[in-house]
Amino acid sequence: MALSGLRILVTGAEGFIGKNLCVRLGEFPGVEVLKFTRGDDIPTLEFLIAKTDVIFHLAGENRPEDPNAYMVTNHGLTAALCGVVQNELALSGRKIPIVFASSSQSILNNPYGRSKRAGEQALESLANETDIPVTVFRLPGVFGKWCKPEYNSVVATFCHNVARGQPIHVSAPERCISLVYIDDVVDAFVEAVESAFQGYSISSVASEHTISLGNLADLIRGFAEDRSALRIENVGGGLERALYATYISYLPLDSFSYEIPQHADSRGTFVEVLKTASCGQFSFLTAGPGVTRGGHYHHSKVEKFVVIQGDAHFKFRHIVTDERFEVRTSGEKPQVVETIPGWAHDITNVGKEDLIVMVWANEVFDHERPDTIASKV
Repeated sequence: MALSGLRILVTGAEGFIGKNLCVRLGEFPGVEVLKFTRGDDIPTLEFLIAKTDVIFHLAGENRPEDPNAYMVTNHGLTAALCGVVQNELALSGRKIPIVFASSSQSILNNPYGRSKRAGEQALESLANETDIPVTVFRLPGVFGKWCKPEYNSVVATFCHNVARGQPIHVSAPERCISLVYIDDVVDAFVEAVESAFQGYSISSVASEHTISLGNLADLIRGFAEDRSALRIENVGGGLERALYATYISYLPLDSFSYEIPQHADSRGTFVEVLKTASCGQFSFLTAGPGVTRGGHYHHSKVEKFVVIQGDAHFKFRHIVTDERFEVRTSGEKPQVVETIPGWAHDITNVGKEDLIVMVWANEVFDHERPDTIASKV
């Protein structure tokens, strides 16, 4: 079933998962998102379901003051929803697919687990009696942007506190937890509907991660430390990518930007911007008209230069054969100029405005072993 053009009901639309799902659904052409939120009543649910094509049932109770509220909401509301959907089938003949956000705790014998299992059983009965498609996702801990800290997500609490310089407490660092990232959860929900699932099924999010609380705390603390060190770890994929995106989403407004040091002299400025764990560092330099920078060679270090503004003249000299080579480039036609090990090189601003050049080096600058040897070109 293609989502485009559908009217889709999301119960619990103002919750953590609900907010993320509603935003994603709104990105599909022609989708109308109908929202059932805390405080709405059963007549409202009936009104919404009467004009709904698909239901994402996310509403539930996570941390009530009264444990009896687990069963009232997690089973009671779900049973009521099943009744309304069954009535709609009798009235219009429409079999409205349902995606239900359950919990991995539904197999446990605790108040929350029993209530989620009771909700699953109500939906299973509905599917068996009516052939209405139902898929249940038993979710472990879900984390990501907009999750409430100090509530039911240790990731949200750690990210919120670390981003504000507040302490976090890890009483059992060796304890491992299972996590799924909110974007992966939403993807799985959408894919379930698009696959036109049939009958009653229990599904899971493919990208599930396991990590100890101690390692989780260390990773998130590391994200904060990386800023002052101008460093970034390997955050391009997997759990680290998801945790990094989550941590950044908890930054207070005054931390959206931060200063970095610059080194200035008569030639211009040199600014180290970002140092990576395994892929070198990014910097930029400036030079006034007529100024030459460089005049050195490297044994192993490789650099890539891109002129952002101005006109540059690169000169190269082989330190053994004395062979020479020149390149002219400008910000009007960007190109990469690469330094070659064993070739001395420099760069001269041959324009009338300040030269601005982005620089990547394949290794982080090491003051003890800089691999930068002065040599005239």
